Amino acid sequence: MAEAFIYDIARTPRGKGKNDGSLHTIQPITLLTTVLQALRDKNQLDTSLIEDIIIGCVTPVAEQGSDIARTAAIVAGYAETTAGVQINRFCSSGLEAINMAAAYIMSGQFDALIAGGVESMSRIPMGSDGGALFTSPAIVAKHKIVPQGISADLIASKYGYKRQDLDAYAVESHKRAYQAQLNGYFKSIVPVKDQAGFTILDNDETVRPETTLETLAKLQPAFAMMGQMGGLDNLALMQYPEVEKIDHVHHAGNSSGIVDGSAVTLLGNKEFGVKTGLKPRAKIKAFTIIGSEPTIMLTGPVPAVQKILKKNGMQANDIDLYEVNEAFAVVPMFFMDALGVSHDKVNVNGGAIALGHPLGATGAVILGTLLDELERRDKQTGLATLCIGGGMGIATIIERV
Repeated sequence: MAEAFIYDIARTPRGKGKNDGSLHTIQPITLLTTVLQALRDKNQLDTSLIEDIIIGCVTPVAEQGSDIARTAAIVAGYAETTAGVQINRFCSSGLEAINMAAAYIMSGQFDALIAGGVESMSRIPMGSDGGALFTSPAIVAKHKIVPQGISADLIASKYGYKRQDLDAYAVESHKRAYQAQLNGYFKSIVPVKDQAGFTILDNDETVRPETTLETLAKLQPAFAMMGQMGGLDNLALMQYPEVEKIDHVHHAGNSSGIVDGSAVTLLGNKEFGVKTGLKPRAKIKAFTIIGSEPTIMLTGPVPAVQKILKKNGMQANDIDLYEVNEAFAVVPMFFMDALGVSHDKVNVNGGAIALGHPLGATGAVILGTLLDELERRDKQTGLATLCIGGGMGIATIIERV
């Protein structure tokens, strides 16, 4: 079996996903072509060698529809022979795209691909695509499907995580992200510019170093009214009758930020590196996906990582650094407790609570962050994992070369 190597990564900054966000005026196709062009130009890449571009997007409608991957290949000026495909595995889409690209290379069918994701949440609001999983009353009732915020509060209630614990985690996420920004640890960022060439945004926009337990304590729970007035708490409790009641402990300050952004990764086999003179930075050691209980939904990273470690004869402490997507504060906290992993190894430069979660792009973003930090610390092995809507988990292990 061939090996799949990571040759380079590029991402935009993450802009606040609202009308007053810096990237709101930028179409998603521009976010994506920005990083594709940067990857090409930095590596003096002959794009005729890139056989396909796989791009994750969670809300693939309107400006993000019509196979944005192939559209971006054309607009970015890639070779006519470079194909493109758009995929959706909810929040893991960017990492799933990378895993798919790696599988193509490992199978020997492809020599080089680009994979990643894009999401403009300020222009294409989350949920714009509808979908039976969350909108069909029959499916929701039969399978006890609740919004992810209620799932997060259900995990906290079932396993005893208190609001102050979650808020303390959120404060630390901002602290770590701010220090990483100050010290220039996010090496893969490509500035987004306007048509005149002026920089619109060159750093992640939602980091708030002034965040404290006191400021977070003033925020109202985000999902209490939805759960209580809409009957969704009772629906979740039907699936988990051992939980007396759902304590609504998540809010805007300890949940992932809504942002715009894009990220891509250049992957290829050994022969691609020889042909282009590019040196690989890491290889994809392993990847996996797993389904998990869909009501509680967000616990998927735990069985996914247990599965990938077991299959590869590894223990949790064999991993030098972890990136666990901070969809909600309880997700990485539950992960660390379940796997016995120290916070010193997890999200060492902050996570989506501080930096934002551009749905389709996040998996590619955190894999790039992971690789940059492994290089900075001169560590060898990293693992990226995300919880996924509908009850799934994904995990990818990389090794520096």
